[in-house]
Amino acid sequence: MPEPIIFYDIPGKGISPKAWSPNTWKTRYCLNVKGLPYKTIWVEFPDIEAVMRKVGILPTTTKPDGSPYYALPAIYDPNTKTGLAESAAIARYLDTTYPNTPRLIPAETDALHAAFNQACRDALLRDIAKVLISALANHLPPRSEVYFRKTRAVMFGVDDIDDIAPPGPKRYEAWANVKKALGMVAGWLQADGSDKLFFTGENKIVYADITVAGFLIWLRVVLGADSKEWANVTSWDGGRWEGSWLHSRSTKLSTRVKMLFFDQSRQA
Repeated sequence: MPEPIIFYDIPGKGISPKAWSPNTWKTRYCLNVKGLPYKTIWVEFPDIEAVMRKVGILPTTTKPDGSPYYALPAIYDPNTKTGLAESAAIARYLDTTYPNTPRLIPAETDALHAAFNQACRDALLRDIAKVLISALANHLPPRSEVYFRKTRAVMFGVDDIDDIAPPGPKRYEAWANVKKALGMVAGWLQADGSDKLFFTGENKIVYADITVAGFLIWLRVVLGADSKEWANVTSWDGGRWEGSWLHSRSTKLSTRVKMLFFDQSRQA
C-alpha cells in the first residue's frame, strides 16, 4: 500500500461537507475512484500561494499583470516526491503513476477529454459562479471571505459581488443559462439515441463524468441539499441530476463505484 498522498483543498464554513470547490472535488473524486489513500490539508484562500511555494508546487497560470497564479487542487505524492496542481494534470499523473487503478483518461480519449473539459468550462462555469458567488462568500472562513470578495469583484468587474446575480432578472438569466448548459450535457449522453449513465458506459467512470460531477456537487453543497434552487436543478432533464448525480437512477452500479464516487462525505 502506498503512503497517503497529500491533497490540498479549500475549506468552507458552516456547510456539509466541508469541501465545496468544483475543481478540488474533481481531484477528490479521482482519488476516491482509484482507491488511493490520501490525507487532506485545508488551505485558506490567502495562504494558497505561500503553501504552494513552500512545498515546491508550480503555479497553474499567470495573472493579468504577468505574475504567477497559484490555485488548488494540488497534491504532493510522497511515494514519488512529486507535487503538482490542476485537476486534469493530477488525473493524468495518477493514471500514469498508478496504472493498476481504474484509468480516468484512457489514452485514446486524451484529446477528447481536453476538449470536453474546455467545453464544460465554457458552458457552465461563469453562470454557475454567478448564482453561487454571494452564498459561497458567506460560507467561507473570515480571512478567505475577505480575499474571495475582493478578488472575484475584480474578476467580474464589479464593486460588490452581491450585485452579480441578486434575486430578480440577473439571477433568472443566469439560472436559465445553467439549465440550458446542463441540458446540453444531457444531450451529449443521449447522442446515439440511448440514455447513457456515464460517458463511456454503464459502470465505468472516467474524468468526463468527474468533470460534470464537480459542477453538480458545487451547486449542491453551496445552495444546500434542501434548498429550493437545488430542488429545481434536480427536476431538470427528467430528474437526471437528482441526488448524487444519477445514483438513484441506476441499479447497475457496483457497490465499489457507489461507495467511492457517490459518497460525497468521504473527506479523508
